[in-house]
Amino acid sequence: MKRNTRINLLLLLAVAALAVLPLVFGLGDHKAEPFAGSDAEAETAITDIEPDYKPWFSPLYEPPSGEIESALFAVQAALGAGVLAYYFGLRRGRRQGTREQHERAERTEWAEQLHEDA
Repeated sequence: MKRNTRINLLLLLAVAALAVLPLVFGLGDHKAEPFAGSDAEAETAITDIEPDYKPWFSPLYEPPSGEIESALFAVQAALGAGVLAYYFGLRRGRRQGTREQHERAERTEWAEQLHEDA
């Protein structure tokens, strides 16, 4: 098995473990919303410490439900992943193109030297 394939499989296994282990061990079972986002956790902590706290800003758009909010977050994450994948793919393609261009130039120089020697 190639080294890159082994690394990719280990990374995939680690991601799967991060997704499954909290469910297997029942982490968050003691909460009303076991896997709420960090924003909700922060809001709860702030109101516990200071019940009269008033936020400085309000959101520009408040989704009608938590499911829509999650869907919008997933779309945002997918777009970000797409932009990163495009950037890294573009860099790799340019690097390969430059390498091929150098190899082609070396072959041309070598062929010209052979032609001059003959």
